[in-house]
Amino acid sequence: MSRLPLRLRLTLAFALAMAVVLAAAGALVYVRVGASLTEQLDEGLDARAVALAPLARSGEPLQQSGDETLAEVVSPEGDELVTPDEVARALDGPFVVERGSVAAFEGESGRLLLTPVETDSGPRVLVVGASLEEREEALDGLRTALLVGGPLALLAASTAGYLIAGAALRPVEEMRRRAEEVSSDEPGARLPLPEANDEIRSLGTTLNEMLDRLEDGLERERRFTADASHELRTPLALLETELELALRRPRSPEEQQAALRSAAEEVDRLRRLADDLLVLAQLDRGRVPLRREPIAVDELLDTVARRFAARASQSGRALDVAASDVVLEGDRVRLEQALGNLVDNSLRHGAGRVRLEAWSANGSVELRVADEGPGFPRAFLPHAFEPFSRPDAARSGASAGLGLAIVAAVAEAHSGTARVDGAGVTVTLPVAG
Repeated sequence: MSRLPLRLRLTLAFALAMAVVLAAAGALVYVRVGASLTEQLDEGLDARAVALAPLARSGEPLQQSGDETLAEVVSPEGDELVTPDEVARALDGPFVVERGSVAAFEGESGRLLLTPVETDSGPRVLVVGASLEEREEALDGLRTALLVGGPLALLAASTAGYLIAGAALRPVEEMRRRAEEVSSDEPGARLPLPEANDEIRSLGTTLNEMLDRLEDGLERERRFTADASHELRTPLALLETELELALRRPRSPEEQQAALRSAAEEVDRLRRLADDLLVLAQLDRGRVPLRREPIAVDELLDTVARRFAARASQSGRALDVAASDVVLEGDRVRLEQALGNLVDNSLRHGAGRVRLEAWSANGSVELRVADEGPGFPRAFLPHAFEPFSRPDAARSGASAGLGLAIVAAVAEAHSGTARVDGAGVTVTLPVAG
């Protein structure tokens, strides 16, 4: 059943439901018509009994009205039509019996009304009856009509259901055909939506929104790949140039050392860039398992500050740490990496003192690294955490624009957020549970 097309399954389900409904409706009609015919027959017997009761009490002979009716007065001993027990019961009150075969009706079934009457000879029972032939013929005709018309009605309803199911599923088929044509080579292609504001339109809208997200993700992947290629090309070109110059002509030991130092710097840049790309890709896809542990925030900031103390001292900069006594749960290595990226950015591109701060607020801990520089340009803020984004697009150097992207990825991996505020960046993380 599950392998059948949806349209056919809907039609079969509709046909089954209609069959049950038609069968129940036919049975109800048959029973109600039969009860109505019987009720009409009983009313006729009651009327005949009332009309013949005076004749029965006076002892005058009863008049037969036809082959399909009968009337007679029966003594307490009964006769071939009614039994003594039925007579005794009728003397207590009128009641109706049916006979499967009545001789007066040439063996056809009949319905008899037994009514007590008082005669000069004592209590007697007036019996009036009518043949059930007409009722049976009417019910037989109705049954035949139901048995013939029911399947025809079911066939017509099933055909209509098949057509209606096709019409209802036509937008789905159109979306399916359009989905076969959607590819990465045709950006912006979307599924057609039906005019009716129904569930199918909601499905199409949801699928189009999914295509929007996939297209955005694909575009980010393409941009990421292009930017990564560009960033890798620059140090590779410089490295190639240094090596070619070193091999082109004999050089003094000092020149050789200078060339090797320059090549080593470019190799180190390539290594750090490759490491950052790998970390960012793993964090973005959730492939780096976090080794969560309780971390004292003040110790975390002190560790990061000690790592950059010598570099800050060489450039005449100061590192200040201010942290409240709060504990969070996270991966210490990744958090040190994120904070280290922020301090590195401040030392490279900021000015004045670099301040590492931490405080608790509303069930979270805020980690902030800021300096006394002018801060990020306003136009850069919406793109601050995108890979390979820089405040100054013309500025090159050792930075590949991955530091803030890694910060945001680390924060997200810890169910937190990162935001730029002025000349600093704040990371909000949940505290230890």
